[in-house]
Amino acid sequence: MKDSLYTVFYAAALGIVCSLLLTAVAVFTKPYRLNNAKAEKTLNILEVLAVPFGENATPQELEKAFDENVKHQKDGTLEMYGYLQPGTTNVFKTLAFPFAGPGLWGPVKGFLSMKNDLKTIQSISFYEHEETPGLGGEITADWFRNQFKGKSIIGPDGKPGIKIVQNGASKSNEVDAISGATLTSQKVERMLNSVIKQINKNGK
Repeated sequence: MKDSLYTVFYAAALGIVCSLLLTAVAVFTKPYRLNNAKAEKTLNILEVLAVPFGENATPQELEKAFDENVKHQKDGTLEMYGYLQPGTTNVFKTLAFPFAGPGLWGPVKGFLSMKNDLKTIQSISFYEHEETPGLGGEITADWFRNQFKGKSIIGPDGKPGIKIVQNGASKSNEVDAISGATLTSQKVERMLNSVIKQINKNGK
């Protein structure tokens, strides 16, 4: 009986100690995790807008490149980041729009950048996702993202939207889906079209 009580109390004490240690580690590392997340987001904005920065730029250098070249603003519910033309305060080379939504296993967040005609896609990036490596995780692969470059957000029928198709992209607003990741492809398409509708509405 004593041995059983000892085991229970020992296990409980060990659990409390481990819990306290994990909490302490989480609290201690939180500022670093937040800074890393901010740096990753800033990096994605600079890349998707094609803002030049050093190959091995530090977070501080990325922040400087952002502050000197990018303007963040909102137009109603539409949030955007603009790559400023040199010497201007409101003329943009490219514009990036954040998008987000539920993926297959967790939230997906990224940026869609447009040329200043607001009809042609410049680039696309993803800075947060929990999709399966080799399947849905391929949304971050160059082969998938590069398909969007130069695509129109207006279909041949005149309607706004991008299509991620399974049987071979052939139209100006179509790209190929990821094989074996149909649900992820559909969810990304839905996220993109949500922001594309806002871009088209504001760009008219």
